[in-house]
Amino acid sequence: MAAADVKGGAIPHGAPRRGRPRQTAAEAEAVRARIVAATADVFAEHGYHGVSVALILERAGIARPTFYRYFANADEPLHVLLNESDMALVAGLQIAIDEADNEVAMVVAGIDAYLQWACDRGPALRPLYAELHDPSSPVSGHRMQTFDMLRARLIVRLNDLGRTPPQSIDVDVLLHVFEYVGFRVALADHDDDAGIAWGRAIMARVALAILNTPENMQAATAFPDLLAPDATDPERAGQASCGFPVSVGNQRNDRGKTP
Repeated sequence: MAAADVKGGAIPHGAPRRGRPRQTAAEAEAVRARIVAATADVFAEHGYHGVSVALILERAGIARPTFYRYFANADEPLHVLLNESDMALVAGLQIAIDEADNEVAMVVAGIDAYLQWACDRGPALRPLYAELHDPSSPVSGHRMQTFDMLRARLIVRLNDLGRTPPQSIDVDVLLHVFEYVGFRVALADHDDDAGIAWGRAIMARVALAILNTPENMQAATAFPDLLAPDATDPERAGQASCGFPVSVGNQRNDRGKTP
């Protein structure tokens, strides 16, 4: 076939195709992860109501068509981010309580796992906590689902240890305390040992009070730093930040419109 025929007609069978090569699965996953990471940055800075496709594009450094190849709107990568955060918390606590051979060891391991998760969230922890009770934010729904999973797994583990579990409302009180204190400690400087000790002590006292057996209180003495009497100053747990600012913007975006 002559070259002129090729230029004016269809590409011959077997000839190499021009244009961009097809994206591999690994490349596609890398772009998707990049979008989710950019969404995390925007969410941390602006909260849910300030997240928009335009801001995600700017942070990710990608074109709009690329974004819509993976997600239909700004909410979708945010749900991916929240799901990853939820599963990190549940998995971390599950490992901690599964490795414990008694209730007090379970409390200690659970506290440390929760505090580690909170600090690992970095600046995204601010809007996560600020929007817990905002019914218009997906954070609220994710939080309830996570509570349900944590409550169920804690009760199962207590049964495995031969302990009659507390009532569900008592477990919810414990989770609320972990949630609040974890937020306060995560806002503290990682080098502030007093702030971390305060957080661990408060969480341990509430947990042991809910478990409420003399044996557990006696067993707690095996952890000399856990109930330290000088770890009682809540102000020490909020002096500095885990490397991120304390305030979060309240910018709103009309989510019914394409940014």
